[in-house]
Amino acid sequence: MPVRTTARSGIRGAMNADATGLRATAVAILAAAALVSCTQGQTDGGLRADPSAPSATASPSADQVENADSVENADSVENADQAEQAATEATEEPTAPAEPAPELVRDAFATLQATLGETCTPGAGDCAYFLGRVTQELTELDEAMRADPKGPGHFKQPLADMKVLFGKLGKDRSTPHLEKFFSEIVSTRDGINTWMQDHPDDYR
Repeated sequence: MPVRTTARSGIRGAMNADATGLRATAVAILAAAALVSCTQGQTDGGLRADPSAPSATASPSADQVENADSVENADSVENADQAEQAATEATEEPTAPAEPAPELVRDAFATLQATLGETCTPGAGDCAYFLGRVTQELTELDEAMRADPKGPGHFKQPLADMKVLFGKLGKDRSTPHLEKFFSEIVSTRDGINTWMQDHPDDYR
């Protein structure tokens, strides 16, 4: 009996020691597993679990910032160009309208011919329109003959007659002054009419 008791005690002691070792190992394994789980939670899920934490995708990318800068720079350049254009337009002087080209000789002569049936009496008060019109028609015919492609040499005689008349009239186109040269004005008109009748290619 003492031998069996001693053997049982040894066996129980060994079993108790093994059980204690197993429990210690199990506790160590559980502790290691809990540590790994906690670490993974902090690195993977911890940031996402906190709604107040900024998301990695919330920050503007470098491309977005560059695009925003490009748009802002383009707007600045466009605004500067518009301001420069407005300043240039403001400083430019308005272009004077081009003067009309002289009439054709035949057109200028046609309106002069229309006065052949008209006349007036100097001092009677009816010469203002007539002499003013004839003088204007002769002036426009002079300009047309000088600008004609045939050259002023082709209209040598009528141009010489009008030069003499305009030399006498000067710059004064008042009715009393024109009445003083009534005969010269009418004779110049009639002489040009005669010359043009001899040059039908110039008015037909």
